[in-house]
Order: sequence, then structure tokens, then C-alpha cells
Amino acid sequence: MKTVKDYIRTIADFPKEGILFRDVTTLFADARGFRMAVDEMLHPWAGEPIDKVVGLEARGFILGGAIAHQLSKGFVPIRKKGKLPGATIAQSYKLEYGEAIMEIHEDAIQPGERVLIVDDLLATGGTCHAGAQLVERLGGVIVGCSFIIDLPDLGGRQLLESLGLNINVLCAFEGG
Repeated sequence: MKTVKDYIRTIADFPKEGILFRDVTTLFADARGFRMAVDEMLHPWAGEPIDKVVGLEARGFILGGAIAHQLSKGFVPIRKKGKLPGATIAQSYKLEYGEAIMEIHEDAIQPGERVLIVDDLLATGGTCHAGAQLVERLGGVIVGCSFIIDLPDLGGRQLLESLGLNINVLCAFEGG
């Protein structure tokens, strides 16, 4: 029987030499694989009250939309700076080669709303940490964070768990 990991393609030397890129588009393109991923991303939170699903740009939008639909809940995108219309709040975070800024609409999460954060990949944890900070600044309560892939050598899971976040990952790839 296939697992989620079996649907993920690895592309060597992308986006630069020495990188093994874990491509989830092959997972998304397969109806069974995509359904399996969405179901498994939801499973740990069964029975937990969730008010909103937050997706991190960009593949988190695909997953977050599907998960929000499955839960019959609202979906909230967290985007790169300058991509959302209207009033937003921003959070900067570090990248291996600099800094970036994520934004959320200032009215997207109401105080006390319970939020599930989703994305495809957990690497250093910087993007998810910034997203969690935005949710918390709006008064949201993070139920958990769900990812398809963990790159454990990069330490993201340890970072997020040290911040008290509950983490679910479907598979891991060693070596970054």
C-alpha cells in the first residue's frame, strides 16, 4: 500500500546545485495521494474544535483550502508582504540568505478563535513561527501545525515544539 511519501518526487540540484527538492506537486496531482495527505493532516486534530485553517504561502494555500473545506471552516492565507489588499499586520522572519516578511489581514482571526496552521514543508521552522506569531498577535489560539514533509536535519520541528506548538508531519526526508 502506498504512503504519502511514495507520491513525492525528489528533484536533484533544484533550485541550486546540491539541493534535493521535495516536490509535492506529484502528490497533489494524484487524487488518492492528495486525499490521503489531507485526511492524514486532519487526523491528529479529530475532535478538536477548530474555527479557522491558516495556510502559509504558497503550497499551504492548496492544503489549507482543502482542509478548511473538509472541516466546513474558514480559510485564512498568510502571504508574503504586499500581496494582500486591505489592512494587514506583518511579521519578519529570517531566511538562510536574508529576511522576509509575512502578512495577514488584521481582521482575519478573532480573539479566542482556534486555528490550525498548515503547510507542505517544515524545514527551519521560520515561516511557521512567523505565521504563528501573526495568529497570536490577533488573539488566535493555535491548536496545532500540520505538514506533509519534515526535514529533521534543519531543526524546524524542534524550534516549533520548543515554542509550545503541537506538530504533525506525515513523512520525513533526512539530509535536508
